[in-house]
Amino acid sequence: MRGSAMTETPTRPERAVALRAVRDATKPQPRQLVRFAFYRVDPAWRRLDPTIRAAQRQEFLARLAQHEGRLLLRTYSLVGTRGDADLMIWAVTDEPDRLHAFFADLNGCALAGYLTPAHSYTAMTKRSIYVDRQRPAAGRGRDRLVLAPGSQRFLFVYPFVKTRNWYQLPAAERQRMMDEHIAVGRDFPTVKINTTYSFGLDDQEFVVAFESDSPADFLDCVQALRDTDASAYTLRDVPSFTCMAMSPEAVLAALG
Repeated sequence: MRGSAMTETPTRPERAVALRAVRDATKPQPRQLVRFAFYRVDPAWRRLDPTIRAAQRQEFLARLAQHEGRLLLRTYSLVGTRGDADLMIWAVTDEPDRLHAFFADLNGCALAGYLTPAHSYTAMTKRSIYVDRQRPAAGRGRDRLVLAPGSQRFLFVYPFVKTRNWYQLPAAERQRMMDEHIAVGRDFPTVKINTTYSFGLDDQEFVVAFESDSPADFLDCVQALRDTDASAYTLRDVPSFTCMAMSPEAVLAALG
């Protein structure tokens, strides 16, 4: 019996592995800084000589290519879906300096002289306390700290602010309403949500970005979410943007 008990005692390497697992589970996880940058092109740019416009597009594309390995970049066209913006760049990184360097580099392009920032939203990834409490499986909160955009055709983006009364509700009541909200969202599996947080970083509290191949599915999802109890605590969720995923070349070609 004594010998059996000795064999069940964790060895030093096993204890070290267990301690590392505890540290990894409790230490802060890296979070990503996110920016949704919307631009409108000056009509004067379309009146430039075609060879000048072509050269400016190539310069802009070259600057994008230089930074693609340093941060996650996705480009979208809003031509045909929005009147005050023509293109959007979704930039994601865990290094704020890289985000600054990228947009500073774009500002040095000749084309930037004809681009007006129409809207801009800065946010960060963060664990959702409502989803984690509902499904506290190990690793789920950690996964939401890293954005993984899919290949869907459309991205629907809007800033979001809740009423102050929401934060005064008991935690259990907020969880109940969010459980309902989450359950309704799961009825639309073709719509993927990316929630990022802006408390103190920008004017809004959240930025939500939904990916889907079907604008109709997204419309129906949002309409269904309006019927949930949590919707009563929405202070602002505009403006809303319908963005079409395109290569940088296609996005710039659509400018004219």
